[in-house]
Amino acid sequence: MKLSIIDLPKVRYNDAWNLQKKLHSLKVEDKISDTLILLEHYPVITLGKFGKGSNILKTKEELSFLGIECYQVERGGDVTYHGPGQLVGYLIFKIDGVKNFVLKIENTLIKLLENYGIRASIDPKNPGVWIENRKIAAIGITIKRSVSFHGFALNINNNLTPFSYIVPCGLKDKKVTSMKEETHLPLSIEDIKEKISKLFTTEFGFQEYKIFKFSSYMEDSILASLLEDL
Repeated sequence: MKLSIIDLPKVRYNDAWNLQKKLHSLKVEDKISDTLILLEHYPVITLGKFGKGSNILKTKEELSFLGIECYQVERGGDVTYHGPGQLVGYLIFKIDGVKNFVLKIENTLIKLLENYGIRASIDPKNPGVWIENRKIAAIGITIKRSVSFHGFALNINNNLTPFSYIVPCGLKDKKVTSMKEETHLPLSIEDIKEKISKLFTTEFGFQEYKIFKFSSYMEDSILASLLEDL
């Protein structure tokens, strides 16, 4: 059993969203392997299906002036921010249990952070990965026809100021942090992508993984590569 990993640079949210939908359809039909997309986003705020618009503290006009897009999507969870310096992972996996699936994502991220001397944990009441009351990774997924999409966002060396434009995940009494904030070390997203690829492969019980690296967003090439590799 093989995990396919799509390694992309910065991608606009709407492009990645459309790609996920196409990959989801292909996975439902068993035309591709389980697939993990790793990328960064240009600044964007997303609101989950049942999220509260009141948790976005700026108007669309204000966000537009700041260069931040805004979308409401079908994932779980409330509101979050994505931007450069944050690693986003989208999982197009066939699954048989939501709770265990989310736990494996959390465990993978916790093991990654251990590599950098960061002790993180799980909050049973709130999905994601935490350092005390500071959230370092958010998780929001959707399951349709036993196949997942959407995923996680890990704060690495991204600017945390935009999180003040929202109530992150709808939790007013929690804070947001990043790997840079916790370690004060130079961090390479490319190195972290490599480590996280290996950790996901192990945690989810894949025998191997294959990375498809693209220097720019090329939807047709991505789809063709996965279909040819099955």
